[in-house]
Amino acid sequence: MWKKLRTHPVLLGSLLPILLLAAWEILSRAGVIPAYQLPAPSAILSTIITYLQDGTLQDHVLLTVYRLFIGFIIGTAAAILLGTLVGYSELAERFFDPLIQAFRSIPSLAWVPLFILWMGIGETSKVTLIAVGVFFPVYLNIVDGIRGVDRKLIEVGRMYGLDGVALVRRIILPASLPSFLTGLRSGLGLGWMFVVAAEIMGASQGLGYLLILGQNTYAPDVIIASIFLFALLGKLTDWVLKLIQKRSLHWQDTALAK
Repeated sequence: MWKKLRTHPVLLGSLLPILLLAAWEILSRAGVIPAYQLPAPSAILSTIITYLQDGTLQDHVLLTVYRLFIGFIIGTAAAILLGTLVGYSELAERFFDPLIQAFRSIPSLAWVPLFILWMGIGETSKVTLIAVGVFFPVYLNIVDGIRGVDRKLIEVGRMYGLDGVALVRRIILPASLPSFLTGLRSGLGLGWMFVVAAEIMGASQGLGYLLILGQNTYAPDVIIASIFLFALLGKLTDWVLKLIQKRSLHWQDTALAK
């Protein structure tokens, strides 16, 4: 049994959450944890089922995922274009990078009033905020990945007649791909954080809206149910990117490769 658990990543990864949930349920039912502060997992599950049965949860989840997806695509596209330019050109780095690094230090919530002022409280401001959050980690990893390509690899490629697009496609892109994929996963994680800030901006639907609704109605079960759904969706989307990363980098001979 233990051997099977050790070799099965899903079972092993689920062990700690299951133990924590079981302890949480026992302590809640025993009255150690006040229900008005931290409801039992069974109560939170009941809240999720209620939202599922009345059809509202699906709408909240789909809208949040839609906002994240659009913001992720826009932020990643901008990061690829600018990161590639800065990674290849020292002049572009001197011109663009100082301003980008200054913007990177601005907290996510600081953008909220400005985007509301510029774009209102509609979908445009929400998607833009998410795109800003996704942009910076993807940009940094692209720049570091390109600048971290071993010069000897480029010289070997030129010795074999590779130049221009062929050199980029055969040498530079594969060498910088691990850093780029790591940047995508980091950007996605920040995207989930920024979507909460985005849905605070006058949203009437979405998981972020449910958080605010739970706060305003003093319903901790709604708040924690929303947090749980954010964690679940974040894990699922990261798992997809991790699977893509693993298959894209199957050629790597790393210490943990099997």
